Amino acid sequence: MATPTPETALARRWRLEIDMSVAKNGSDWRVVPGVTEFTPASEPNFEDSSDYDSEGWAGNTKTGQSWELGVTINRRINDQVKVYHPTHEALRLAHYGWGSGSKVHVRYFDRNGLPEAYEGTALVNWAPSGGETTALDQVEVTLTGDGPLLLIANPVA
Repeated sequence: MATPTPETALARRWRLEIDMSVAKNGSDWRVVPGVTEFTPASEPNFEDSSDYDSEGWAGNTKTGQSWELGVTINRRINDQVKVYHPTHEALRLAHYGWGSGSKVHVRYFDRNGLPEAYEGTALVNWAPSGGETTALDQVEVTLTGDGPLLLIANPVA
C-alpha cells in the first residue's frame, strides 16, 4: 500500500475562542470570527547554569515561560441593532478593564481536529488599525498570557 503524500498545514487552521461565562470556567466558549492573521508565540527563559564540571561546555536551565497571541480581526457588526460581535466586544472591554476585568479566558486549536490545542488567561491590548476610506475596520489584538498556557485535548478532535 502506498504511503499518502504529506500535505502542508495552512495558517488558517487556527480557531480562537473566548469563554464568555461570568465565572470564566470554560462553560461558554464562543468563536472569535473574522480572524485574518494569527501568530502564537511561547518564549522560554533560559539562564546560564554553567559550572566547572562541564569541562568548558555551557549549561542552561529553563527557569520560566511566557506566551502571547497576535491576532488581527475584521470587526463584525449587527447593523440592524447597532452592536458589535459579542466576542469582539469582550476583547475591547477587557482592554479598558482593570483587575479580573482586564483578563479573558481563551483557547485556540486546530479547527481540523489535529492534536494542537491550548488554553489560558490573557491580558488584552486592543489596537484599531485605522485606514483609508476603502479599508476594512480591522483591529490588532495582542493577548499576553497571565499564567500557564495549558496543553488541552482538541475540542473538535
